[in-house]
This record gives sequence, structure tokens and C-alpha cells, in this order.
Amino acid sequence: MKTEVVIRNDILTVLIGDHITDMDSSVLCIYDFDWNRYLSPWKHEKVFAKGEAFAGEADLFLEEVLGLIPEGDWKEIIIAGYSLAGLFALYACTKSSVFTACMCASGSLWFKGFTEYLKENPVRCRRVYMSLGDREKDTKNPVMGKVEANTLEAVHDMETYTSVYFEMNPGGHFSEPERRIRKGIRYLHLH
Repeated sequence: MKTEVVIRNDILTVLIGDHITDMDSSVLCIYDFDWNRYLSPWKHEKVFAKGEAFAGEADLFLEEVLGLIPEGDWKEIIIAGYSLAGLFALYACTKSSVFTACMCASGSLWFKGFTEYLKENPVRCRRVYMSLGDREKDTKNPVMGKVEANTLEAVHDMETYTSVYFEMNPGGHFSEPERRIRKGIRYLHLH
């Protein structure tokens, strides 16, 4: 695992799985680790024939993430992630009240049991930004094909108790991930 911290102001973005440091906020990037092992909230079978199963060690990873947050008088701490890291960001917000906002871009909400988990374990943050590509559901993989329906269900459920902004972007899962990450974080900085 690699990390980089850049301090700019009293807003901290904890970016999971990506290394983007040129933001308007302070940033803690945590990247270069085994996503299937550390970002999955519980064990899950592999979803690709040549892929690996998910180990379900998100709780252990969350402990590490919380320990990496630099001490400071933070006005806000945003956790952000794309794909499986987006799922982890939402999961982290159900486990910890440290995060004031969550950015989940193209989150892996196809993950079996996650929407049901969110119904029983609400996020503790004040604001959530969710986005998805309008073609992400158009996949031959039947598990991943549930991503749009599950994401919309999660948005609907979370809207009953916290502020949620949902945005549909053009394209599939791999269409401009860095732009989508920046867009979501920028939204949370402004709202």
C-alpha cells in the first residue's frame, strides 16, 4: 500500500484507490493495494472467470485508513472512491462517523447483499454524491448488470435520511474515471 498526503486547507479528501493530489482540498491518497481483498465488505465469489474472489477485509482496511488520517482541525473529511473503492467509501460511512461526506463514483453496488446492508446500516455522513455511467448496466456479466438498479435503490433509500445528489454520466464504467472523481469531489466542496 502507498499513501501520499498534501495539506492545503481545513477540508480533507481521503481518496481510496487513486493517486490524484492536485485538488482544491487537502488530500490523503491511499492506493496500490489489493482491491478485492481490502475493499470488499464481506466475502463474495469472483465475478469474472479469470478473476479472484473477494476476501471481505474492508473492516481491517478501514482501521488502517482511520489511522492514516492526519491530525488536524478538519472542518470536513470527505471519503471518495471509484468502482469498488466507491462501494468501500459508502461502507466506511456506515461504520464510522469520522467522514462528513462521501463520494461514490461508479460504485460497485452490484456487490451481492450491499443494498440490503445499507437499508439496515445507514451512512453516518451528512452528504453523499453518487454517480454512474449510463451504459454500466449494459454488460454481459449478469452480476454487474444489476449496478444501475441497485445504485438507484440505494440513492432512494439514503435520500430518506441524508442529503444525496445522484448524477448519470454518459458512457460505461471505464469512461473518464478521473474526471468523474474530480467532478464528485468538486460537487461536495461546493455544496
